[in-house]
Amino acid sequence: MPDLGRELTFGYFLVPNAADPLLATAREVEERGLDWIGVQDHPYQRRYVDTFVLMSAIAAATLRVGVFPDVANLPLRPPAVLAKSAASIDLLSGGRFELGLGAGAFWDAIEAYGGPRRAPGESLDALEEAIAVIRLVWSGQRNLRFEGRHYRLAGAHSGPVPAHDIGIWLGVYGPRALTLAGRLADGWVPSLRGDIAPIAAAAARLDDAARAAGRDPAAIRRVLNINGRITTGTRAGLLDGPVDQWVDELTDLALAYGFDTFLFWGEGPDQLPRFAEEVAPAVRAQVTAERGA
Repeated sequence: MPDLGRELTFGYFLVPNAADPLLATAREVEERGLDWIGVQDHPYQRRYVDTFVLMSAIAAATLRVGVFPDVANLPLRPPAVLAKSAASIDLLSGGRFELGLGAGAFWDAIEAYGGPRRAPGESLDALEEAIAVIRLVWSGQRNLRFEGRHYRLAGAHSGPVPAHDIGIWLGVYGPRALTLAGRLADGWVPSLRGDIAPIAAAAARLDDAARAAGRDPAAIRRVLNINGRITTGTRAGLLDGPVDQWVDELTDLALAYGFDTFLFWGEGPDQLPRFAEEVAPAVRAQVTAERGA
């Protein structure tokens, strides 16, 4: 997949562990110049605070950084109320919210929390219905009606209207799910797990799906969750090595595979500062230079 030419942004993947200094970390992310905070959403995880409550607190504790669920657990968050929550955070933050959305995983845990257990096909059908419901609830219209297999609206009134056009970024991987994203999504939020090949194949499939739906693939934002170690030693594998390795590999992900946003997570007190101050600016500079060349 060629470079899609989008401006690069960078952020931090925040695990909402109740024992961690979550708001202090959020403020540090902003102070170090990063653009985004993505927050996991696993409501059934007893060690985690609620993702939407945390995002509201982050929005109140910061001034500039964008925030989104990475990604929201649809089976445990009814889409009309999810849309209301998203619009509320967006309005209160001055337009700094985007909606990462997933069809669901860890079905035993979802069912234990009272959510539905869905087969893969059912979960994608529900996701497509949810996208329609969410966009209706953001429309500002009255007497909203929608009749689906999984969700319905029966004369609902929408509001508040978001402060900006919130993007729906899907965290999906399979062929059918990527076809759905190519048709309907504003963004795609996968995670890189040790091998570029599956992500590259999925990105190409997303491009094909967008074109088949009559869309420009560049209209779909590509947000990649990345985990690794920034070291002072030799290269030890993908995203496991010194800063120059990280710069080369993220530049390749931007220019060869079209990713425009990188959400970093790494263990150790030096990792966030090094990513924000050493890696991100150098990737921006190298991508700019290579685009110019």
